[in-house]
Formats: sequence, structure tokens, C-alpha cells
Amino acid sequence: MTLATQPQRAMRRIGATTPALLLRASHPRQAVLTTLVLTAAASLSGRPGREVALVAVTVLIGQVVLGWQNDFVDAEADQRHSRVKATVDGLSPTTLSFSLSVAVLALIPIAVNNGLMAGACYLVSVVVAALGNLRLRLVRQGPLSWLPWAISFGLYPAFLSYGGWGGRATGEAPTLTLTVLAALLGVGVHVLTSLWGLVADDADGWTYLPLRLARRTGATMLLTGTIAYLGLVGAILAIVARQTGLSGS
Repeated sequence: MTLATQPQRAMRRIGATTPALLLRASHPRQAVLTTLVLTAAASLSGRPGREVALVAVTVLIGQVVLGWQNDFVDAEADQRHSRVKATVDGLSPTTLSFSLSVAVLALIPIAVNNGLMAGACYLVSVVVAALGNLRLRLVRQGPLSWLPWAISFGLYPAFLSYGGWGGRATGEAPTLTLTVLAALLGVGVHVLTSLWGLVADDADGWTYLPLRLARRTGATMLLTGTIAYLGLVGAILAIVARQTGLSGS
């Protein structure tokens, strides 16, 4: 019995360390998936290897910033609802806020190295998403919850199409079709990532889009429909990008 529990105890000790808690707070699955998708898009568009790597680093740090900021904003609510979160399991707000500040300071020059316009587009997308994480009655908790997601995702094609290497790098404007499709994809991701918190959000009096849809369809049906929606929009986006390129030129 003792031998069987030793690995479990070791894993618990590792999981309770500050690096492990910070990793959990970064929402690693969403961060890695978003990074892989945008990195693949940059690679398929014919960008050189160093530019593809730069895109990956930029996106990953931006996603970590958003994950940490989300958990920092939600710390009180996560404690109240006993959610399985790093801030509930021992990650201190001071450590989280310090790490978040360091990540933001690192993100700015790295993003700008993609080019001033590309960097600005990505930084704006992060700022908009961060504003969407705030517990604002009309936006995150209310009928406009989808808007920050649409704007943030809608800026991704611009980040890629304007991108290059170095602050002076310039590209071309993305196609309107890709921008709209990316925005629609963001709305779907918003619904998908909200599904596991619907009960707690309903108890807190939220009236945002995923909760309204779930009341009409049921959570299971909404999950199925959202996955189908994301698959359809993603497929159309990939086809359009392949046919026209990021900028259509």
C-alpha cells in the first residue's frame, strides 16, 4: 500500500509547487492549441522557419498572459465555487500578479519583432481578450460576451498577414473573408470554453450568450452543436486560406 501511494504523493508534491500551479493557471490546453493552429497557419503560408518560430513564441506568451489574467480576475469566484483551479489550490495572488507582469513585459517586444503592424494587431487582440476577462455586466457576464472573442480572433489573420521578422517588417492586409471567419471561430470557441462553468455562472446571475443558448438547447446538445459549428467554420477558413492566401494577393 505504501509503495503504491508513493508515486501519487510525489505527484501531489510536484503539483503543489509554484511552477506547476503557474502552468495550470495558464490554461495550457487552450494556450497550446491556439499556438499550434496559428503556428501551422504561418508555416502553411510559406513563412521562413525563424518567422514561424517567432509566431509560436508570440502566441504562446500571449495565451499565457490571458490564462493568468483570467485566473487572477476569477480567483474570488473560483474559491466561492470550489473550482479546480491553481488559485484555489495554493497559488498566491502576489505570485500570479508578478508572473503576469513579467509575461506582459516580455510579450510587448517579442510581438513587435513580428513587425509594428503585426505586433500591434496581436497586442490589441490580447488587450481586447483581457478586457473580455473582466467581470463586466454587459460584456463578459451579459449579452455582449461574444464580442471580445470575435474581435480578438478576428485580428489573428492581420497578425499573420502583416507579420515578418523585425520591427520594420511589413506585409499586406488580410482578406475580409478570413477576418470574418476568424471572428466567427472566436465566437464558437467562447461558447465551447464556457460550457463547463454554466452552472456556477447561472448561480452568479450571468446572462451571457452560452448560458442563453444552453437554456434553449440543453448543455449536451449545445456541446454537440458547438463542435459541429467549429468544425464547419474551421474547414471553410482553411479552404479559403488555401485558395486566397492570408492577404489574397
